[in-house]
Amino acid sequence: MTTAEHWIEALGLEEHVEGGYFRRTFQADHRPRIPTPAGERYTLTSIHYLLTRRSPIGHWHLNRSDILHFHHHGDPITYHLLYPDGGHRTAVLGQDPDQGQHLTLAVPGGVWKASHLTHGEHGLISEAVAPGFDYADMTLARADHLLRDFPDHADLIHRYCRPTGPLRDRLR
Repeated sequence: MTTAEHWIEALGLEEHVEGGYFRRTFQADHRPRIPTPAGERYTLTSIHYLLTRRSPIGHWHLNRSDILHFHHHGDPITYHLLYPDGGHRTAVLGQDPDQGQHLTLAVPGGVWKASHLTHGEHGLISEAVAPGFDYADMTLARADHLLRDFPDHADLIHRYCRPTGPLRDRLR
């Protein structure tokens, strides 16, 4: 059986500020960067991302870029998405379409996202980000801010918000 520790070592994963483990696997160095309102970005970047029993939550965060998520191995991962119009959607990434699981999930930029290991030991995914990921384009949620914008989802917000602190409120 392949363990979470195996993936962390084999893929060279490090702890991610939003939770879980990651490593960048690609950035489009061979193409000119593209202009965005926040500055120039790679056209595309990608990462491996792993949630484990020890680190089972990807805390609420917002990205400016569009992100495609691909499930590769292990247990299902549940995603909660909060849209600017107040809507909420849940999707499960996993290997069993008969259980309503999806191999791929598209999350548009500007949508708040949290994820958690649904059950089991680990779930390994990859993400492709366009325009490419830059920490300046990601905001970690503060519960008070999300509650102001999404008061109907207080339970979800509290369940998946990372505890705040001076360095965790916003990545730059």
